[in-house]
Amino acid sequence: MRIEVLKTYKIYIGGKFPRTESGRFYIPKIDGNSLGNICLSSRKDFRNAVVVARSAFGEWAGKSAYNRCQILYRIAEMLESRKAQFIEEIIQQGANKTQAEKEVTASIDRIIYYAGWCDKFTQLFSAVNPVASSHFNFTAPEPTGVVSIFAPEENSLIGLVSTIIPVIASGNTCIVLASEKMPLCAITFAEVLNSSDVPGGVINILTGKRSELLEHMASHMDVNGFLYAGNNKKEMISIQKLAVDNLKRVRLKDFSTIYSNEHENPYYIEDFLEMKTTWHPIEKIGATGSGY
Repeated sequence: MRIEVLKTYKIYIGGKFPRTESGRFYIPKIDGNSLGNICLSSRKDFRNAVVVARSAFGEWAGKSAYNRCQILYRIAEMLESRKAQFIEEIIQQGANKTQAEKEVTASIDRIIYYAGWCDKFTQLFSAVNPVASSHFNFTAPEPTGVVSIFAPEENSLIGLVSTIIPVIASGNTCIVLASEKMPLCAITFAEVLNSSDVPGGVINILTGKRSELLEHMASHMDVNGFLYAGNNKKEMISIQKLAVDNLKRVRLKDFSTIYSNEHENPYYIEDFLEMKTTWHPIEKIGATGSGY
């Protein structure tokens, strides 16, 4: 009898597909069927991902908003071209064909939605502020930096897309821990990213156990934010405590209504923005003369 050869799904760090430093793997099963050999990422893998994410931050944040829009739209185009493969993988993970088609289509549409906001959110969140002195005073958003993400355990593709895309739309970079029990779409999505003009290091995708990586992803001093998708109270409390040391911005999201329009929201981009206020002296011109 022939032994089935299971595909090994490698992690995605810095635009490359290395095997985990730990050499470990696990085999998730759905209805008794083995999904594949999935890397069990270690804290060393996470630290490596932080280094490349920080290195990529300057280039990504420095791109024009219009260019980021083009790149995000390219992700949607490439995902559309591999639609059949994603549908097949979602079916492997326990969904029926109708559910799988709905998830892939919704994922593509959500990427396009946020691509459209890349060059528009600044108008929404910036302001010219009234001040009493002789100054122009204006506030403009800037990306926070490097963000750790726990993707939802359910709805492995649209959950991944709904957490990653709003974070990177503004110029942030990220390290994502994919769904532990449904990891297939995450690494296949990394293959899409690799052919979508996304610079290496902007999105880094790890697979493995939340219990092993939570402490490191929440406490690392070169990470600026943490997006948690889930409803485990113990995990949420741990993340908030560990994030205190360097004042990470923590956002806790419930994606149980993942297909709802509430998850297509420019304020999801605002979650990981910093507001920079600038004072610029101006000359006052009046009947009594001019001055500062």
